[in-house]
Amino acid sequence: MDPPLYQLKAEFFKTLGHPVRIRVLELLSVREHAVAEMLPEVGVEAAALSQQLAVLRKANLVTTRREGSHVYYRLADDGLAELLSVARGILTGVLQGQAELLAGLRANP
Repeated sequence: MDPPLYQLKAEFFKTLGHPVRIRVLELLSVREHAVAEMLPEVGVEAAALSQQLAVLRKANLVTTRREGSHVYYRLADDGLAELLSVARGILTGVLQGQAELLAGLRANP
């Protein structure tokens, strides 16, 4: 029996639930990157980046191509870029609401 869709969605969001993986996907939303290009942008050791890229590959969220000794990564689906953009918009609204609440609390001690 196949797992229910909500369970698959939960697994998908668990895969996204790491800051390094989110940062990698953000970078790949702009263009494909070689691993060496991502290292300074992500700010982790090469081994840690490789581990997170392996998780994304296993989940089929990124694809690779080899050019000489370089491996290039790109998003497997442009919908991921859209998802990250939507998440940014939601977070912006949440944080704005929290800032307004905080300002209200400070104004009315």
